[in-house]
Amino acid sequence: MGRGSRYFGLARRLCCTAAVGAVITLAGLAGPAFAQAPDGPSAGKGSVSGLPIPRFVSLKSDEVNLRAGPGKDYPTQWVFRRAGLPVEVLQEFESWRQVRDADGVMGWVNQALLSGRRTAQVLPWDLKAGTPPPKLELKADDSERATATALVEAGVIANLQSCDSRWCYVTVETFRGYIEQSKLWGIYPGEIIK
Repeated sequence: MGRGSRYFGLARRLCCTAAVGAVITLAGLAGPAFAQAPDGPSAGKGSVSGLPIPRFVSLKSDEVNLRAGPGKDYPTQWVFRRAGLPVEVLQEFESWRQVRDADGVMGWVNQALLSGRRTAQVLPWDLKAGTPPPKLELKADDSERATATALVEAGVIANLQSCDSRWCYVTVETFRGYIEQSKLWGIYPGEIIK
């Protein structure tokens, strides 16, 4: 890394806390949760919005309750504490959306707390408890040989500007650059964003 490089670390990737009384065990998850691309055989349209199911969206707020079912009468299972976190919409029911995060945690969120803004997490499957998160170079160009403009840690949220199915042009805070699409959770393999 040359002069002027930036490093985005641990404080930027803290995202979730367990709700009181809820027990969610993630230790058994072996890796990221993957869904089929929107044009796959299970693709459909949401019964309420008419938008593709599944699809990626992001959280609008720094505090979003993940409920056991589609309504405020259902208990809170988890609290997301990170605006911009990408989640995958799996189902729709009235004003509620069933979502899944990069760790595979699923539940229901009120659609008012979701945004169509596309974001992605960098290498969330490489986060291991008790070990420092790996770092990834944000490239100046869409090439493995391009110079690095910044270092980002696994778990950092990047704003997706465009993706060509191999590379995504992203922003992380005030920095811009390219990351290989396969190293991001929040975009489907082969998906193009213009």
